Amino acid sequence: MSEKIKCLIIGSGPAGYTAAIYAARANMSPVVYEGLQPGGQLTITTEIDNFPGYPDGVAGPIMMEQFKKQAQRFGTDVRFGYITKVDFSKRPFKVVADNVHEIEAEVVIIATGATANYLGLESEEKFKGLGVSACATCDGFFYRNRDVAVVGGGDTAAEEASYLAGICNKVYLVVRRDVLRASKAMQDRVLANPKIEVLWNHNTVEILGDSAGVTGVKLLNNKTNEEKVIDIHGFFVAIGHTPVSGLFKEYLETDEAGYIKTIKGSTKTNVPGVFACGDVQDSMYRQAVTAAGSGCMAAKDAERFLSEV
Repeated sequence: MSEKIKCLIIGSGPAGYTAAIYAARANMSPVVYEGLQPGGQLTITTEIDNFPGYPDGVAGPIMMEQFKKQAQRFGTDVRFGYITKVDFSKRPFKVVADNVHEIEAEVVIIATGATANYLGLESEEKFKGLGVSACATCDGFFYRNRDVAVVGGGDTAAEEASYLAGICNKVYLVVRRDVLRASKAMQDRVLANPKIEVLWNHNTVEILGDSAGVTGVKLLNNKTNEEKVIDIHGFFVAIGHTPVSGLFKEYLETDEAGYIKTIKGSTKTNVPGVFACGDVQDSMYRQAVTAAGSGCMAAKDAERFLSEV
């Protein structure tokens, strides 16, 4: 027999836990399935300095544990596990957790997030959180007045390089082709910045470092086959994100990159009663504070929906 619940939240992190806080306080008895990475991307972030309310900064895992405890304080049922199947064809929505547990939910809030794309290097994995990052606005402050590198050639890479140029000593933009894919305006901005040096036709071979963190990166010129090493302290990967939305694509509209489409000014999807918040529907900002804000919106949208049906 299926378990019947009022509000199911799929995913944790700032969006999922904030949605749970608001849903619980609205007597919606939310159930949260945390997913394969409880707490989301912030659990692999060392120090967070740009979330309001933490004047001295906070470690990502600690912050997410605090979010979780606050949600539980109001009665949220937080479960370790993940959703393996959904049926959004009619309400109540039918889902399956961990391949075996059947649930019927009156409303569903999706907060599954997105995963940063990485190069796949062993050395990259080794130095994650020790100089390797996929978010310049999150971690750039730690490399103030130092030399850093950004890898990528699109708008994200150009934006990250420009942001870092405002706080770092020098920024190397590592581009594997001889052109940038970024918009013309972003290209002009990057090429006009004296603190940004574009390294055309270069692939990353290895990130170098020691027990204290990144010290440099080894690059290969794919035109001349020449290797070079540059001294840096921060290595920022800006080759895109992949939203965790595959499970829902049969029912929900997504853009070409896989981000769930929501009705402007809300978290409503094309299926009434299903809402999306956080990085799974946000290709623009991808910040903890904006994810938390959209989690609040999703819970409020869900509460209003239930009051009207």
